[in-house]
Amino acid sequence: MMKLGAMATINQVIDQETAQLVAEEMGHKVILRRENELEEALMSDRDTGAGAESRAPVVTIMGHVDHGKTSLLDYIRSTKVAVGEAGGITQHIGAYHVETENGMITFLDTPGHAAFTSMRARGAQATDIVVLVVAADDGVMPQTIEAIQHAQAAKVPLVVAVNKIDKPEADPDRVKQELSQYGVMPEEWGGEAQFVHVSAKAGTGIDELLNAILLQAEVLELKAVRSGMASGVVIESFLDKGRGPVATVLVQEGTLNKGDIVLCGFEYGRVRAMRDELGREVTSAGPSIPVEILGLSSVPAAGDEATVVRDEKKAREVALYRQGKFREVKLARQQKSKLENMFANMTEGEVSELNIVLKTDVQGTCEAISDSLQKLSTDEVKVKIVGSGVGGITETDATLAAASNAIILGFNVRADASARRVIESESLDLRYYSVIYNLIDEVKQAMSGMLAPEYKQQIIGLAEVRDVFKSPKFGAVAGCMVTEGNIKRHNPIRVLRDNVVNL
Repeated sequence: MMKLGAMATINQVIDQETAQLVAEEMGHKVILRRENELEEALMSDRDTGAGAESRAPVVTIMGHVDHGKTSLLDYIRSTKVAVGEAGGITQHIGAYHVETENGMITFLDTPGHAAFTSMRARGAQATDIVVLVVAADDGVMPQTIEAIQHAQAAKVPLVVAVNKIDKPEADPDRVKQELSQYGVMPEEWGGEAQFVHVSAKAGTGIDELLNAILLQAEVLELKAVRSGMASGVVIESFLDKGRGPVATVLVQEGTLNKGDIVLCGFEYGRVRAMRDELGREVTSAGPSIPVEILGLSSVPAAGDEATVVRDEKKAREVALYRQGKFREVKLARQQKSKLENMFANMTEGEVSELNIVLKTDVQGTCEAISDSLQKLSTDEVKVKIVGSGVGGITETDATLAAASNAIILGFNVRADASARRVIESESLDLRYYSVIYNLIDEVKQAMSGMLAPEYKQQIIGLAEVRDVFKSPKFGAVAGCMVTEGNIKRHNPIRVLRDNVVNL
């Protein structure tokens, strides 16, 4: 290696070109292989079947807390899902399907839009239609807006369920008016969104809602091949003490059978057992059917693609190869979302949109910055605000940024602990500002390729004010308890209230 001018340690990974030179220097003939040749060979050796048929739509229910998402799901489940021998649904597998007079619908029972977005961040698109639940007596709330932003970013059509219509203070027209401000226009106003008045408590309008979902599915012309080897997506997974790794898979193409060899993200295995949402043993599952499978080597991540293959040994090799490549690919993908690299990516023709998640301390500032940023759009690159709001940066904001390959801009706000964990694990680009001009100017300079070196405010410690004392010498003295990191004398401080900068 040293003779060739390459300095490398015994544990260092070298590129293909260097390895070729070393092998040829030692008198060997080299046959070059593509990096993902094994994976390509494994995937090409699949019986994918032929003849696409229409399939059931996959629906996720979203909305603000206490607007009736759970009540709506519970009512549909109790009246429309067939009761099993053991007396109803015996276990929760994160999804279930409903048989109606006009066809089948599969519901993903996910904990709101956070799961929806974290799956999309891994490239999975399991949902065909989003049902947005809005309480008729409460109107549009912060989580409603977040749900709209997530659905629009994923380009998934919305069906609006105006819930609690039986309450005397219900005002469905107000809901329509408020939603229209966020680009959700009712059909009677010339838009595309279907609005259905429902009451999850009384059961009013549930059949109309299911028909609206099936009508939207007809428009989408959803099709899938039923025969051949299956492929799908992992909805949720966990490690069970008695059964080992358990994954809930939503089949999207083909038929999944007991005994099939499945390659699932970084994991693989033979399907030892399959159960449906009622906990009954099944031997096969077709498109849009969710099943719980046992037999994987470890717990896969939600959003991982599950693919049936022929050769278990090759599946193991591909899984190990994917694990090795994961860090490298992740770093490359994250690097593209950095603001400094925006101009380089633009010149390579890679970027057509600069996605931004914006959080500010007050609504007026949020609107002013959004307008200013959108005015920076050029023919080469369009500035797109994928999410915005008032208050501290939350985990939801961070997962939306990861899913949309966006940068996070905070104006007089800070990220909470859970958001910082996501930002760190996904290596997202987070920037704090206290002057609007600096924020606009940095984005403008990044777009023109003149971004100066970055100076970041790094949080080295957090303390909680427990009490305030008066001192004739120092004035107000804050008695603090350090909750995170280290705090040293002479460190500059910022005072936060609800993650909004006050000082």
